[in-house]
Amino acid sequence: MILGDACKLLEADVVWGDEHLCSEIQTACGADLMSDVLAYTKEKTLLLTGLTNIQVVRTAEISDLTAIVFVRGKRPGRELIQMAAAKGIPILATDLPMFESCGILFKNGVKGCARRVIPGEA
Repeated sequence: MILGDACKLLEADVVWGDEHLCSEIQTACGADLMSDVLAYTKEKTLLLTGLTNIQVVRTAEISDLTAIVFVRGKRPGRELIQMAAAKGIPILATDLPMFESCGILFKNGVKGCARRVIPGEA
C-alpha cells in the first residue's frame, strides 16, 4: 500500500509531505510508547500515535519509518511539523481513534509489527 491510500482510508489530513504520498507502507504500528516503536518497528512502517511531542519525530527518524499519523483528532505543533519537514517525514492527522485506524489498515492488507526487531535479524 502507498501512503496516499492509507490517507484516504483513514480520512486523514496531510499536515506535511504531500510529495511523499506515493511512499510505500509495508507494516503499521499503533503505539504511544516510543520505546515500543523502537523495539517493534521495521523500515517502511507507518506509525499511528496520539503522542504529539518531538520524540515522535526523533523515533521515526531513527527507525526509518515511512510516516506518522496522529490519531484521535490530535494535531502536532509547529515545532514538530518543522522538524518532520527537515527530516523528510510525512505527517498525517485523523480524527479516528487508534484502534479503528489500525483496524482499517489491517482490513486493507497492511500487516502489523508483531515481532520484536533484533538488530542483525531480517
